[in-house]
Amino acid sequence: MKKWCGTLAIILCIGILSACGGQASEAVNTSASSSSAQETGDSGKAGEKDSVTQVDPNAKIASMSIHMTNNLLALGIKPAGSAIGGGVGDFLPHVAHLLEGSAKLGVVGDSDMEAVLGLKPDYIFIDEHFGGEERSKLEKIAPVVSTNLDEGTWQDHLKRVAAVVGRDKEAEAFIKEYEEKADQVSKLIASELGENATAMAIRVSAKEIRVQSAGRPVGPIMFQDLKLKPANGVEKISASEPYAVISKEVLPDFDADAIFLIVNNDDNAKKVYAELENNPLWKNLKAVKNNHVYTLDGQKWLDYSSLGQSMAMDDAEQLFTK
Repeated sequence: MKKWCGTLAIILCIGILSACGGQASEAVNTSASSSSAQETGDSGKAGEKDSVTQVDPNAKIASMSIHMTNNLLALGIKPAGSAIGGGVGDFLPHVAHLLEGSAKLGVVGDSDMEAVLGLKPDYIFIDEHFGGEERSKLEKIAPVVSTNLDEGTWQDHLKRVAAVVGRDKEAEAFIKEYEEKADQVSKLIASELGENATAMAIRVSAKEIRVQSAGRPVGPIMFQDLKLKPANGVEKISASEPYAVISKEVLPDFDADAIFLIVNNDDNAKKVYAELENNPLWKNLKAVKNNHVYTLDGQKWLDYSSLGQSMAMDDAEQLFTK
């Protein structure tokens, strides 16, 4: 009897240790876990059976993706640590106030592993496309939750993260509020520009002028949510690319009723735009002559996350509220 009890105790201990080891090494893949992803046909993994673990929203989370960070923030969850913007070397300005007290974990794809180790996170969130190459290293620190920004819309991304942290209702409420806001702002824009107004978004950097495509990050909010019509030629830019580089000489060909403008926040880019503003070609554009050039907060409009899109919509509301 004693021998049998001892054998049973050993078996139970082995089982417990195996379970603990499996939990420590678990990798959570959310890319095909939501019905919304399969409905849009974006995941390409409808037949795969993913392991999705419920993560306590109060757990210590390290986010190695700016977009994942912003989706967590939209759900009311502040990660214990987050990736930073490579250009600014810090948290991005439009969300920095929401990340006060969070650890800085390096640039996406070039994580500060020492900082991650020091944080001792319970879970690590990554984007498979931009940070997937670091996954094997991160899995040695904590279980990894991943999604892929190339699959679905920002709404899909938010729902996938929400499903993992148990914040589905919060995600639905966030999306509903955004849609209601977009409907109101689109009416403000139509009132100022007219129902069939055409528009284009331009980004000026130190080296070039870019026309944003109908694809993300800017296209969906302009041409779907705000119901603007693409100016001539915008639809010819592949939606799989964020923009096309153009020369200033072709700007008149677009014949846009309105221009949404982003100027990079550096002195050289500002100098390029100042020169463009004084160019007769720019001054003769329909949108310029009619005072329909609207300067955007680039950090918000170029941030294709739930929080970024919501902030961009607030930006648009301010621009068109008289």
